[in-house]
Amino acid sequence: MQTVAFYTLGCKVNQYDSQAMLEAFLAAGYTHIAFDRPADVYVVNTCTVTGTGDKKSMQAVRRALRTNPQAAVVVAGCLAQRAPRDLQLPGVRLVLGTQRRAEVVSLLRRALDEGVSLVAVQELDAAPFEPLAITAHEGRTRAVLKIQEGCDQRCTYCIIPQVRGPVRSRPLADVGAEADRLAAAGFAELVLTGIHLNSYGREMDGTISLIDAIQVAHVPQGVRRIRLGSLEPRAITPAFLETLRDLPKVCPHFHLSLQSGSDGVLARMGRRYTAATFLRACGMLRQAFPQAAITTDVMTGFPGETEEEFAQTQRVVEEAAFARMHVFPYSERAGTPAATMPNPVPKAQREERARELIAQGRRLQRAYLQGLLGVTREVLIEELVPERGEGWAAGYTPEYVRVLLPGGQPGVLQQAQLTAIEGDELVGEPVGGAALFAP
Repeated sequence: MQTVAFYTLGCKVNQYDSQAMLEAFLAAGYTHIAFDRPADVYVVNTCTVTGTGDKKSMQAVRRALRTNPQAAVVVAGCLAQRAPRDLQLPGVRLVLGTQRRAEVVSLLRRALDEGVSLVAVQELDAAPFEPLAITAHEGRTRAVLKIQEGCDQRCTYCIIPQVRGPVRSRPLADVGAEADRLAAAGFAELVLTGIHLNSYGREMDGTISLIDAIQVAHVPQGVRRIRLGSLEPRAITPAFLETLRDLPKVCPHFHLSLQSGSDGVLARMGRRYTAATFLRACGMLRQAFPQAAITTDVMTGFPGETEEEFAQTQRVVEEAAFARMHVFPYSERAGTPAATMPNPVPKAQREERARELIAQGRRLQRAYLQGLLGVTREVLIEELVPERGEGWAAGYTPEYVRVLLPGGQPGVLQQAQLTAIEGDELVGEPVGGAALFAP
């Protein structure tokens, strides 16, 4: 029996796409094995958001070729869409971009039968929403549900519109059907994701929006939690929050992408909000969902970023009091307007500013965790933690805080009192004995 191994870089959308391709291989009779083992087929689902994503993607491809030089390697995803010819290395038999993932097995068979290296990258200008579907998410108690593809925001630093194409939304009936399938498979939590989640339904003549998709995913009885992917601050309106509060399965964890706290930098980035708009969104979220975890992305060293503009970002970060931050230095992407902007910030300075923000983010994260001590939360157990001791397990609160606790079993939703901080995790004690939910 032939074997297949996967390596996925980047975002939750890529995780979903990899799962869909994996299920296509399993349906064709392949056995899934770990990426570090000799396999007949390796699939690398790439990322190109930053230069680091490019580098790690290429490293994964070369690692597969070293592990089994006779294997057939499939390279998919955003880097494959952007630079397919650069990936035609010896042993790479199929280059697949961000469409045609459902055809991965048949396209690979064609390449092998014809003895060629096949580039099956499709232009995205008129691409429809690709009807991928999954029934599982291996090793997890939560599953990603992709409802949207593409972006047309055209931020000046971002390559994503070029490699993911225009906005396309998954029909509501399909969202509901997949939510039903995942609930039947035992997943207690669904993560709704897309390239630009705010844009869900916008191309469907304005008749539906993101809140409609959330409501449809909320229906299956077996789904206990709905977690939202990254949102723009402009999505946070009183009407949106009023409806969201009436959906009890929605987790009080909101990822709002800040990028910069300087209005000047935001304008050069092409972001469509100000720092004040962002902070108002945070305030509305906390009013609607007390103790909500607000997480974010912040970029340092965008072209022309002055010391004062960086200090503005630090002040906004402090006021926003994020529960967690993803900080990264700006990385030039060829073909984007920012790549040719004047006054580039030296790379060493970008990285130093990133280190400062990371330290600030860690302090804010600890303050957020301290605010949860003594409270009781539902913890969805994901895995056992034998290295901590017999019977210990780990899972996540609705705020997406990882909790260690004794006596938990994967897939179980357990009430726990949060008693201590260990690093960036909490320790909890089970409350009330019986689990609230078990698959």
